[in-house]
Amino acid sequence: MRVYVADKTKFLYHVKNNLIGDEILSAFERIVGHTTGISERRSWEASMQYMQNIVDDPEIPDDAGVAIEYTLPLTRKRVDFILTGTNSEGLETAVLVELKQWSEATLTDKDGVVVTYIGGREDEHPHPSYQAWSYAATLESFSQTVEDDNIQLKPCAYLHNYDQDDVITNDFYAEYLRLAPAFLKRDSEKLRNFIKQFVKHGDKRNTLYRIDHGKIRPSKVLADTMTSMLKGNQEFVMIDDQKIVYETALKLARDSDEENKNVLIVKGGPGTGKSVVAINLLVELIKDRLNTQYVTRNSAPRAVYEALLTQSFRKSHISNLFSGSGSFWNAEPNSFDALVVDEAHRLNEKSGMLSHLGENQIKELVEAAKFTVFFLDEDQRVTLKDIGDSEEIKRWASQEHAQVHELELTSQFRCNGSDGYLAWLDNSLQIRDTANIDLAEANYDFQVIDSPSELRDIIVAKNKPRNKARMVAGYCWKWVSKRQPQLKDIVIGDFEATWNLDSDGQAWIIKPDSVNQVGCIHTSQGLEVDYVGVIIGPDLVVRDGKVVTDATKRASSDKSVHGYKQLLREEPEYAKQRADTIIKNTYRTLMTRGQKGCYIYCTDPETQEYFLELARKTATAAL
Repeated sequence: MRVYVADKTKFLYHVKNNLIGDEILSAFERIVGHTTGISERRSWEASMQYMQNIVDDPEIPDDAGVAIEYTLPLTRKRVDFILTGTNSEGLETAVLVELKQWSEATLTDKDGVVVTYIGGREDEHPHPSYQAWSYAATLESFSQTVEDDNIQLKPCAYLHNYDQDDVITNDFYAEYLRLAPAFLKRDSEKLRNFIKQFVKHGDKRNTLYRIDHGKIRPSKVLADTMTSMLKGNQEFVMIDDQKIVYETALKLARDSDEENKNVLIVKGGPGTGKSVVAINLLVELIKDRLNTQYVTRNSAPRAVYEALLTQSFRKSHISNLFSGSGSFWNAEPNSFDALVVDEAHRLNEKSGMLSHLGENQIKELVEAAKFTVFFLDEDQRVTLKDIGDSEEIKRWASQEHAQVHELELTSQFRCNGSDGYLAWLDNSLQIRDTANIDLAEANYDFQVIDSPSELRDIIVAKNKPRNKARMVAGYCWKWVSKRQPQLKDIVIGDFEATWNLDSDGQAWIIKPDSVNQVGCIHTSQGLEVDYVGVIIGPDLVVRDGKVVTDATKRASSDKSVHGYKQLLREEPEYAKQRADTIIKNTYRTLMTRGQKGCYIYCTDPETQEYFLELARKTATAAL
């Protein structure tokens, strides 16, 4: 998505007449749907003065294309400045420029990471060359047009306020400087010459328009790339905060020992790449010959990964890589170099089928490893037993004399990279008030479907290209087919369906025939598809505009609310509050499993009308 688009002539006119800030802001508000802060506007105005100085050269064609604030497909990351045209061989070329107003930075010993002062504090950030290269690599990965039309992407970074020192151009960053050169304050002529190498003629073919409106490649699904990753192939490029988390975790793992234990807490919402970073860490730490395991409380992701790996690796090898969180209650202290704990919000206090083993899973994980990294989203706690939150982790880390570090993932890669959809969803489910009362800015396919049968038909159709669409539902129907396979679990009018088959286990989501089955929170959390169809059951309804939850409407076979009745007798207000959070979090989680779209059907008419009205407002706002 392009915010500001012009040719070189118009761009120079807007800058020289002090119009560029207003032009970018006007386009930003029109396309994105909201305004932005004064600091970003001033940044545009300042940096574009420098870019005007660069491109105002007679050898750079007047009809070269200019794009400012180009949003990368399926993310919310924006490329600052792009110049398009053709090179001397007639190949279409796009020069991607990452602009920085930095004036100083400090070396680190982390790959592709520097320290600089931004937003009132000193912090770690990706090296500008790494950032420019990673954005180009992401665009190349997602755009079918770039590959089909052989469009040449040439990334670079321009730090127009930065005097030469031995930091940005240090040999430590040589590989990224080779992939995306960095130009400093006194390098304007060098940057100009860099651009002129690749943009010899104008953009007669509307290069960026074709990229923007061309076919988007299906984004990689972590489970599908596991085999390749464990064989040492790089499948994902870490972007921005993902890179910082990844390099920080690697360094802590390598530096930790029995006397210097470390715990890293990484918070991130749905689709921010927690599992991608976690699996990449597992692979790299194993390559370092560190005794490492990937740990989850929820068995669904592990079951899917293991099912897909069995054709390439021995069962014993796979079992040594993946573990449940209840496996450490009797582990020897510091017996692991590193434990990578994904979905840490799902950790329980006790282990074992009867919840009678050990003292506390968080304590046992910290105790068992010299370094433990916990990836969590506290808004995805979906049972009364879930205890995973940052304060609980800090408490046990302190008891084990481990130093605590905290980072956050914000880069959005699910829901078409739309923070707007996530904010809208939180607002609609009344989890928290947000500014997003409609979906006008979210490039995401959300629809309310008239019947569960129609919902199933849509999901079956969406599933045909890639086997990446599934139906899920709130756990409001008993699993009667588990013992009587001829029976149907979910019956709504003439619609009948079963929960995912017991024979498929937690790996049901990758079985081609399972598109006609329905999954629940326990078999879908931690996994993703392209499109998800969600049946909202009677445990969440809307009455007079207020979202109301009722844990007693959950099926008796749903263990996520086991103990609720007793808790209701002992602490009624707390019990209701906990159950309300669990039910809303459950639907938030289910409604964010789809990378491209979410379709819902509500069993309650008033609730159906509530979401229909929200969808209508979205359609009206988009006009």
